[in-house]
Amino acid sequence: MEFLIPAAMAQTQSAPAPEANPMITLIMFGGLFVFMYLFIIRPQRKRQKEHQELVSSLNKGDEIVLNSGLLGKITKVDGDYIVVDAGNNIELKFQKGSVHAVLPKGTIKAI
Repeated sequence: MEFLIPAAMAQTQSAPAPEANPMITLIMFGGLFVFMYLFIIRPQRKRQKEHQELVSSLNKGDEIVLNSGLLGKITKVDGDYIVVDAGNNIELKFQKGSVHAVLPKGTIKAI
């Protein structure tokens, strides 16, 4: 059976393993945290703040685009909800958070 599996030869004396410096590990974790903060957390907070300002500035008569792609004009602002005129006197009620962007006046008529 030894012709299929060669016999393992154990070393008689092993070299000591180099010790890892804990300071290097801490610096690596700190660098990873800084990287994640600068490239992931900070931009996301900035986008979230901009969207919150957009939602809080919604007024009656604004032309908007919703996350679903629906274009409409705000006819009523009611707390956390808005009523949107989608055309042909069709009014739909949405949460303010579903607004993606506010369009310049007259955009819907131009389409």
